[in-house]
Amino acid sequence: MVSRTTDDYERMAIAGCQAICEPAFWAGFDRASADGFYDYFRQITEYEPKRAARFGIQHYCWLCINPKEAEDTKLAEEVIALIPQFLDKPGVLGIGEIGLNKNSRNELRIFEQHVQVAQDHDQLVLIHTPHLEDKLKGTRLIVDALKNFPKINPERVIIDHVEEHTIDHVLDHGFWAGITLYPESKCTPHRAIDMLEQRQAERIWMNSACDWGISDPLAVPKTMQAMRQRGWTAEMIQRVALENPKAFMGQCAKFKL
Repeated sequence: MVSRTTDDYERMAIAGCQAICEPAFWAGFDRASADGFYDYFRQITEYEPKRAARFGIQHYCWLCINPKEAEDTKLAEEVIALIPQFLDKPGVLGIGEIGLNKNSRNELRIFEQHVQVAQDHDQLVLIHTPHLEDKLKGTRLIVDALKNFPKINPERVIIDHVEEHTIDHVLDHGFWAGITLYPESKCTPHRAIDMLEQRQAERIWMNSACDWGISDPLAVPKTMQAMRQRGWTAEMIQRVALENPKAFMGQCAKFKL
């Protein structure tokens, strides 16, 4: 939401959104220092909850350095060192969105350091998978890396941006799967519904992507309407749009809805 205007909060409230969770992500440019991340973490843990509350929306967030900026390992390690001091903030749900962007060795190294923080502090984990051309390879690398952390419970990890060729790999290994809805890239509403129907909505949530490019904070409510048109019952829609996210995030005692 740091990339969105206050009007977006108002529109989401009108559409019935009760809570949002904001992953730490790329700022539209590479940041130059850990100090910039320190201020960013303050923004999403202190300021954004107040802005959302004006419209009756609960704001939650995740902390990390996004894989897009992980090639600078010195900077990434300095940022990771900042994270523990923010973990006790009321709206922080865990570590994310960590993961891979180009499947490089540096990205994998920083990913594993993030997972170590999550394991050490018993945090939920939100994971970014690469774009289409590298998604299957990156997803496999992520799943294999997580196996090296015996205290990381797959049921406390959500692997995001799944598509048709990766969703089975994620769910079959016991993780949660996130379907990211974009107007022009990632996943359309009807593709999302096809995947939900194929896997009977097990351990899956949908998310509206909000970033610096073309994106739509109301993508989930719009997909809910497409579900109605496809013949989904109100109970089935409620499960995917509300109960599944509550089940996953509710594993963090701070999440109240």
